[in-house]
Amino acid sequence: MLDSFGRRVRYLRVSVTDRCNLRCAYCMPPEGVAFVPHERVLSLERIALVARAAAGLGFDKVRLTGGEPLVRKGLPELVSMLRDIPGLATIAMTTNGTLLAPIAADLARRGLSSVNVSLDALDPGRYASITRGGDVRDAVAGVRAARAAGLPVKLNVVIGDSDGRDDLDEVTAFAESEGCAVQTIRRYRLDEAKLDGGRYDRPAPCSACDRIRLLATGELKPCLHGDAAVPVDFDDIEDSVRACVAMKPIRGERASEHLVSSIGG
Repeated sequence: MLDSFGRRVRYLRVSVTDRCNLRCAYCMPPEGVAFVPHERVLSLERIALVARAAAGLGFDKVRLTGGEPLVRKGLPELVSMLRDIPGLATIAMTTNGTLLAPIAADLARRGLSSVNVSLDALDPGRYASITRGGDVRDAVAGVRAARAAGLPVKLNVVIGDSDGRDDLDEVTAFAESEGCAVQTIRRYRLDEAKLDGGRYDRPAPCSACDRIRLLATGELKPCLHGDAAVPVDFDDIEDSVRACVAMKPIRGERASEHLVSSIGG
């Protein structure tokens, strides 16, 4: 479907949880964040209902995000639900990869199309520092398991960490050796003005924006760089999706909240 500026909106990003097993420096503060109570988090069945309604309006791509989507119990079952929705051509996922290895093959069998893995460094010390305690060996195992399962893998590399150094060359060499693609992401804050251009692959320019987001709490967001949101009306989900698409701004501005840990990036 088209927004009010003529952009085709076809891509639904779904935050299945605000929880994560890492504490990445660019995603949340050192002390962590207060998580949403479990009773406020959408059920998998309701997530599938929103995806089905969006597909009925012409959406053909869903991406599962978090937080970290693999900490959500039942995620493989959600992939199966999405696979059965007519019109959904792509079911993708973005993950830190540390929990991926044991279930990559199952996700592929159930219909996952591809996976993006956040991998900002390969040096164990650097990775542990960026993620505040993560083990890079777990992420690498996740990448390799996904590739072994036949899934296309893209490595997300955030550029601009706290000490000014990036590890892009090393990650790119690793990606080539494993048959993966690489995507660079500008480190950004949502409470600062949205910037387009530069040497980064993402965020995409506002003129090319084709997505809306479903938060784990059941709100649809037309743009990350803003506070607008539409609570999903489960008596008329399609109308909620239409309202969200109609609210998409010509370009992102600023949001009052800068954390990206709960909105799927």
